[in-house]
Amino acid sequence: MTNDPDRLLQILRETCLSEIRSDHPDLPLRYLAVLLVIYQTDEPQTVRGLAKHLNINKPAITRALDRLEELNLAYREVDLNDRRSVLVQRTVGGTAMVERLGATMVRAATETGHRT
Repeated sequence: MTNDPDRLLQILRETCLSEIRSDHPDLPLRYLAVLLVIYQTDEPQTVRGLAKHLNINKPAITRALDRLEELNLAYREVDLNDRRSVLVQRTVGGTAMVERLGATMVRAATETGHRT
């Protein structure tokens, strides 16, 4: 894959348009970033850790997680090892969305590669 910014922006544009045109709920960029951190990091995520990783406050993470839970894309549970900590867990729905986004980006990359 190329590092050409115009091509990467085309891939992002096509991916966003595909999501908006689909029957799936679209997410604000901040919520999408939270979702991707949850699904693309190996270590368990906490509300505090997500806030630090994304450099945003905990209430913003809480709002994002509220929406992600409503859409069955992630859920929270108390860490049994440290009851003060809340772990963010993956769901089947969230996994499907992340996989769908990846597949859409691959298609968009292939299509933009043929146009250039």
